[in-house]
Amino acid sequence: MNEKICYSSATELAERIRTRDLSPVEVVRAHLERIDAVNPALNAIVTPAEDALDRAKEAEVALARGDAVGPLHGVPFTAKDSLDIAGMRTTRGSRLFSDHVPDADAVAAARLKDAGAIFMGHTNVPEFVFWFETDNEVFGRTQNPWNLDRTPGGSSGGEAAAIAAGLSPLGIGSDVGCSIRLPASYCGIVGLKPTQGRVPLTGHWPEALLRYMHVGPMARTVGDIAMALSIMSGPDGLDPYAVPIPVERFEDIDGPPLGLRVGFCTEGPFGPVAAEVQDAVAVAALALSGLGCTVEPVSLDAWEELSGQDISLTIYSAEVTHYLEPLIEGREDQLSPAIRARLSGPGPTAREYQQALADCERLRAEVARYFTEYDLLLCPMGVVPAHCHRVGELDVDGELVPPRNALRAAVPFDLTGSPAISIPFGWSSEGLPIGVQIVGRHFDERSILRAAAALETSKGDAMRPPLGQWVGLSERGVQKGGAPVLGV
Repeated sequence: MNEKICYSSATELAERIRTRDLSPVEVVRAHLERIDAVNPALNAIVTPAEDALDRAKEAEVALARGDAVGPLHGVPFTAKDSLDIAGMRTTRGSRLFSDHVPDADAVAAARLKDAGAIFMGHTNVPEFVFWFETDNEVFGRTQNPWNLDRTPGGSSGGEAAAIAAGLSPLGIGSDVGCSIRLPASYCGIVGLKPTQGRVPLTGHWPEALLRYMHVGPMARTVGDIAMALSIMSGPDGLDPYAVPIPVERFEDIDGPPLGLRVGFCTEGPFGPVAAEVQDAVAVAALALSGLGCTVEPVSLDAWEELSGQDISLTIYSAEVTHYLEPLIEGREDQLSPAIRARLSGPGPTAREYQQALADCERLRAEVARYFTEYDLLLCPMGVVPAHCHRVGELDVDGELVPPRNALRAAVPFDLTGSPAISIPFGWSSEGLPIGVQIVGRHFDERSILRAAAALETSKGDAMRPPLGQWVGLSERGVQKGGAPVLGV
C-alpha cells in the first residue's frame, strides 16, 4: 500500500499522471489497497465501484495514445450516497431505497468524470441525509478516523472520513444544515459549501428544501477545492435554482489576501462555543491580519433573536415531513427508529411556519447588511470538536446543551445561501482537529478561497497532531510499521 500516493492531493496526482510520473492504474490500485486495509474499521465507503480499475486502465491507454485529457485525468473521487451514479446502487441511507439504481449521474459527478476523474464508490450517510451523524439501517455507523469513539459528523460524514483517512483525495458532499462543513471540521479536512445556485443540484436527493440545499467539494487541500469547484460550477438547464452566471476558474488563488476586510466572531450568536474552538478562531484572525487583511472583532447582536437553529427546525421539519409522507406511507416499519421519532412528532402550525419564513428573510437581510461592510466573516464551525456517537447532550466546557446545537454556526448560512468553507486550523487537547469557518458574500467564493489558502499555507506544522496524541485507529492496530492511519 503506497501511503504517499493516498495522501497526495488531487492536484498533485493529476500533474504526476499528466507528466507520466505516475500511471492512473498505480493511483487507483493504491487507493483500492488503502480501502481494503482501512475501510473495514471506518465504514466510510459503503458501495465500492467495481469498475474503478477498468476505468484506470482505459485512462492509461488514453495517455499512451496521446489523447487530450481533462484536468483530473486518472484521479480518484468519491461521492456521498445521495448523489446518483449511473448503474450504481444509491440507497440514500434508507432501506426504502436499498435497491435503487439510477440511470444517470448527478451533474456534479458527471462533470468530475468528464474532467477525467475515476469514481471509487459511494460514502455513507444518515437516513435520508437529514442528520448530523452518519448511521443508518442499511450500512450502519461510520467512525471518525481520529478516534473511533467519535462521530465524523453528517450528513457527509462518510465522505469526510474517507478523505481524511486517505481512501479518496476528492469527494462530493451536500449541505442543508451543516453537512459538508461540520464533517470537514470533525475530520480535519476542507469542505466548501458554494453559493446556493453555483453548483447544480440535479441528481442529488432529496428534492426538498432546494432553495437551501448546496452541493460542493470536499478535499484535504484548498487547491483541490478550487479546482473541483471550477469543474462542478455552472447551470445545467435542469436545476431551476442554478444561477446562469459565467463559469469562473478558481485555481489562481495563491498569494496573500491583501486588503480583504474580515470581521471575526468567536462566539456571539453561535454560542456556547468551546474555548478551544474560540481560540482557533482567534489565532486564525491573527494570522489573517498578518497576511495583509484588515481584521477586527464584530458584534453580531442583531442575529441573536434570529436563531438559525429555530428557523431551520421549523421550516425543515414542515417541508421534509410534507415531502416524505407519500414516500414512506405504508412502509414506516422500514424506517430507522431515529427517523421515525423525528417524523412522528407534532409539526409546526401554519402560523409558526409562516413566522419562520419571515424570520429567515430577516436573517438574510442582516447577513447581506454585514457584507456591505466586510468581505468575509471568520467564525467557529463546530461548537465543539468531534463528539461521541449518539450523544443525548453536547458538553460545551461543562455546559450541557441539546445535540442539535452542533449546527449553531453552520445552519444560518444555509438559510442565507452564503458560500462558506471549513478549514482545519487547530487541535483539541484530545488530539482532535478543529475547523474554522470563513463565510463570504454571494458568488464571491474567490475571496473565501484566497483567505483559506493563505491560512493553509501559514499554519505550517500547526495542523500536525501533538506528539503522543494519536488515538482511534492507530491504537487499534490498523497501521503498517507503526505509522498512524492518518500518517503525517
